[in-house]
Amino acid sequence: MNLTRILVLIFGYYGLSLCQHPKPNVVVVMSDGFGGRLTFDPGSRVVQLPFINYLRELGTIFTNAYTNSPICCPSRAAMWSGKFVHLTQSWNNYKCLDSNSTTWMDLLQRSGYVTKMIGKLDYVSGSHSVSNRVEAWTRDVPFLLSQEGRPVTQLVGNMSTVRIQTVDWRNTDSAVQWIQQRSSRQPFALYLGLNLPHPYRTDSLGPTAGGSTFRTSPYWLTKVSLDLIAVPQWLPVASMHRVDYYSTFTKNCSGDFTEDEVKSIRAFYYAMCAETDAMLGHIISALRHTGLLNNTVVLFTADHGELAMEHRQFYKMSMFEGSSHVPLLIMGPGLKSSWQVDQLVSLVDVYPTVLDIAGVPAGTDLSGHSLLPLISKYRLSKRQRPDWVLSEYHGCNVNASTYMLRRGRWKYIAYADGLSVAPQLFDLKSDREELHNVAVKFPDVVARLDAVLLGLVDYPKVSKMVHLYNKEAFSDWRQRLGGNYSQVIANLRWHVDWQKNASANERLIDMWLNGSL
Repeated sequence: MNLTRILVLIFGYYGLSLCQHPKPNVVVVMSDGFGGRLTFDPGSRVVQLPFINYLRELGTIFTNAYTNSPICCPSRAAMWSGKFVHLTQSWNNYKCLDSNSTTWMDLLQRSGYVTKMIGKLDYVSGSHSVSNRVEAWTRDVPFLLSQEGRPVTQLVGNMSTVRIQTVDWRNTDSAVQWIQQRSSRQPFALYLGLNLPHPYRTDSLGPTAGGSTFRTSPYWLTKVSLDLIAVPQWLPVASMHRVDYYSTFTKNCSGDFTEDEVKSIRAFYYAMCAETDAMLGHIISALRHTGLLNNTVVLFTADHGELAMEHRQFYKMSMFEGSSHVPLLIMGPGLKSSWQVDQLVSLVDVYPTVLDIAGVPAGTDLSGHSLLPLISKYRLSKRQRPDWVLSEYHGCNVNASTYMLRRGRWKYIAYADGLSVAPQLFDLKSDREELHNVAVKFPDVVARLDAVLLGLVDYPKVSKMVHLYNKEAFSDWRQRLGGNYSQVIANLRWHVDWQKNASANERLIDMWLNGSL
């Protein structure tokens, strides 16, 4: 008997329906960088995720769920606001929602819910490193600088070392304690934001280093089926799309990697996902032990995925499946169990879904649509859902605003003004690894999908807005630095490459700002 079946027998099945309790509890657990394809076959075979499998067994799994922007803050801004990032102008990790923006948690609180938000929130403007924001602002400058540390692995502890991500475990413990203090008399809504399985900062690279270390212990590696780890196929560098090559280079992945290195990075990443799953398990266990599980809706998702060396990249910031495909599982009273939804959905759907579950009006100005009609035992869908999802990206490590429309078998990716950078088109039915850009082969499909995309967002106009914002934000930052500018900009994450020719790099920035490029 597998572990998931044992958990089902221990925890039991849901016996209540949403209509039996006017206000079910809501628990949302959001991880950082958890690949959606790991939550269903064949991806789920490579790592043991018993509590995600438990959600799948007793709830609904969405097999085509996407982020609306494959980077932390803009993605979460879309989830918390229910709106596409171009509507809230959440351009990068520094520029997202205002602190007074209304979230679905605010509306739940106003309707009588006891609410609590614990852990990583990351949807308000003003956070993340100086390097991160400067790299985003200067992406149009024609220099090519490595901005990240080379992805590496780090094994810590031994077979008894379970708690690696101590911040996440402390937050999980706090969430468990908060659940234990609840009663069944007043409905509650709990959000737990996790850092895992986001890579850790590479301390050896200094104080400005980014997160390029995949860290785990022997205990979690035992949860990974090493023989099932696939080594992703890479295009030759000369055949890469120019935007993808820019991402590969700035992520410090353009050098040589052995097959063992790639497999190790992927194994450590999967182990980090297993640790994430255990934290989810603590939340489910706390709900069960307090007798609250039968009247609680549990939703698990992530802000984006992790490439883990697919397409010669790690991290996110890409529309490839490893980066843009996120997990989405929901279980609760009155919701279907062992149910799979293959329709296209995205994180903006979380806002109306949570409010619909709670019986709270969501408003009409949202980009998302409630998923409840797709998963409820009792309600039939009354309106047609869109047959597409939209994702966009305007941040660092990508040198053009990027727009992805997923519809049917196709993934269409447009850039900038739609003219200066060639688009990409992938047939996900015949090319699951996204190695063959067939935009030239199927111009009619490109034209049709581009028309749909333009109907959703005037992307040439948005790209121009982002371009102007980047210049204004950078100019303001430089002016505030005064005489310290040259020293500060030379010592950001790109300092190794920058200092090879600092004066030339400064001149390129000047030319970009004054429009003489």
